[in-house]
Amino acid sequence: MAVFTVNDAILKYVGGEMNIGQAIFIRGLFATAIIGGIGVANGTLRIPRQALHPMVLLRVSADLATTFAYMLALQHIPLGDTVAIYQALPLAVTLGASLFLREYVGWRRWLAIAFGFLGVLIIAAPGGGSFNPYTILLLGAVASSAARDLLIRRIPREIPATLISFVNSCSVMVFGGLLVQPLGGWVTPTAGSVGVLALAAAMLATGYQFFIMSTRLGEVSFIAPFRYTSLMWGLVLGALVFGEVPGVAMLAGASMILASGLYTLHRERVVQRARNAAESAARSPPPGAAS
Repeated sequence: MAVFTVNDAILKYVGGEMNIGQAIFIRGLFATAIIGGIGVANGTLRIPRQALHPMVLLRVSADLATTFAYMLALQHIPLGDTVAIYQALPLAVTLGASLFLREYVGWRRWLAIAFGFLGVLIIAAPGGGSFNPYTILLLGAVASSAARDLLIRRIPREIPATLISFVNSCSVMVFGGLLVQPLGGWVTPTAGSVGVLALAAAMLATGYQFFIMSTRLGEVSFIAPFRYTSLMWGLVLGALVFGEVPGVAMLAGASMILASGLYTLHRERVVQRARNAAESAARSPPPGAAS
């Protein structure tokens, strides 16, 4: 979540020099080279036909929709507010995990996530200080991002995470290139902008790998609340880089979102401890049994 937010800040920073399509394309060149190099080194790109698996293609489509909607909204909404509104995603992911992956979600966790979603509404609602037409686009990004995250669990384990990341990066790069002309055309970037976009690519490559690995290993409904940590990074980077000062509605909503996320993590730990204790008891021999 930290490296994804740094990537967002960089894309917003270079938005004053070039259109978002060009920024995504240049970043994609570096990211694809980094991920491709890793894939060649560890041999995970040796079966390229795996990239044509329907679930991989569906995930790529969802990610393209998310990238376009999110990055376009990011250029017109403060970074801290953008990240905060995007925190509706854990609710959408948890709902999807419950409906489509049959993961159990207790009533306390539902209440906590609903409380966090109320915080998002306080920030995003008209009159809250952060609403503009791009807010609707950002909420659309939440929906497509939830679909993208859930689709990871439907991709066969034998398809390497690096290959998924590589296909994703290539697709986003090409998509960004196609958007350059419609969004205003190509401008010659400065060396500084190219440098920070290379840094963004490294952040993105790291985020892709870590997120896919964690989602494959853990339950989606447990991983989702960790997205709340990006709110802290968004507020800090928004203040330091862009001089954004959060308003009362922003702080109130963000506090509710953070409280929701922390409580959700606490409840998951409690449930996990109880589950581990029950499994341990089931494996233990009954009193008096022969050893």
